[in-house]
Amino acid sequence: MPDPQDFILGEFHRMLDDRHRISIPLELAGPLVAQSNQCILAKERPGCLSLWSATLWQAKLDQGVELIKQKMRAGKLEGRIGQVQLFGRLLSTRHKPVQLAARARLLVPEGFREFLGVDPGGEVLVVGAAVCIEIWKPSTWVRYLAGRMPKFRRLFDHLAQ
Repeated sequence: MPDPQDFILGEFHRMLDDRHRISIPLELAGPLVAQSNQCILAKERPGCLSLWSATLWQAKLDQGVELIKQKMRAGKLEGRIGQVQLFGRLLSTRHKPVQLAARARLLVPEGFREFLGVDPGGEVLVVGAAVCIEIWKPSTWVRYLAGRMPKFRRLFDHLAQ
């Protein structure tokens, strides 16, 4: 996770070019790639991808997967094989290592393009989500905000306690 003083914040309109690339604003990319331009692109929800520091993502993922394996070895997930399979399927397709190229350009890989749902030449919103960068299909972003913005004050007060 980026240093708390380096929250990744901001909202920027960008275009997905004909090669499926997006220019990530340097204000957002800077804290994310301070140590390395290696990142992880993840499918969050239809119409939204997130971009994470590879080092931080991998450490968190390894910790979680190891915990699940321990539970399996201890027999704590017996009778829940369907959930384990679902977890495996989603984990297999959820994320992919990527690099930010020169000028913080991100090439959106196949499989992620369809999930984002934006055609080449289409607009995307690049949003700082405090600990990662999110790439949104504009109509999905507007619907998401409509449901969440009225609860912002309560969330802020809760987190700031």
